[in-house]
Amino acid sequence: MKRDLKIIKLLNWLRDSLCEKGMMNLNPNALNRLTLHKQALNRKPILRHVFEEFHHEIKNLDQQYSINAQGISIELGAGVYPIKNSYPQVLATDIVEADHLDRVLDALNMDVDSGSVRAIYGQNCFHHFPEPSKFFNELERVLASGGVAILIEPYYGLVASFLFKHLFSAEDFNKNGEWNIAENDKPNQALSYIIFERDRKIFKKNFKELEIVYQRPLTNYLRYLLSGGLNFKTLVPRRAEGPIKLLEFCLTPMLKIFALHHIIVLRRK
Repeated sequence: MKRDLKIIKLLNWLRDSLCEKGMMNLNPNALNRLTLHKQALNRKPILRHVFEEFHHEIKNLDQQYSINAQGISIELGAGVYPIKNSYPQVLATDIVEADHLDRVLDALNMDVDSGSVRAIYGQNCFHHFPEPSKFFNELERVLASGGVAILIEPYYGLVASFLFKHLFSAEDFNKNGEWNIAENDKPNQALSYIIFERDRKIFKKNFKELEIVYQRPLTNYLRYLLSGGLNFKTLVPRRAEGPIKLLEFCLTPMLKIFALHHIIVLRRK
């Protein structure tokens, strides 16, 4: 027990030491969130390339799994580097205003016409939704038949489950948690595991118009981690990107152990 406490203290010290200035306990609803994240991203070309890979992966899966759906494409929680940067036709939205975004949009109460959306995208925003059932109800309402919702979220493998418990002091990672987030509780980064794995039968029963058609862990975990993400200092120089990408490829057979994120595709029947 004492040894475990020492390890946890060491990890917390490392986290706090590596945290970018102003990022400690940053509230996702804070007005300065996007400004701070933009400043961090401008210093991190490796992270920009990771985000661009996310964009292309999302768009490829959209084209593969949407079935003759018509309408607009919307990104929720678009943040500082929206999919719009790679695909200008995608509407960039968030819960706070910013010059580079198209509009403010609440994922739990979308000001969007029923059946008018062909695709909804979300990168690391789903686990911030305090009542995910409301989000699924909105997906059933706004998505056209054959339309998709594509989410990138923290994974639940061995490494991810360990790291995400300690990486962010303002967020939790609890596989035994509930669906909803109480007002004073931290966002639970294990939410996608809870709903789409642990409680998959409940999801299928309660949201009969939505089907899970695709899930897999993503491969760019080492570059994401060593870039520091948006909240931590970069640990490697830019010239290391190529060798790290090669190492990720070599470790593909162990992806389910090392992956930090996974992607989920839901389709409206």
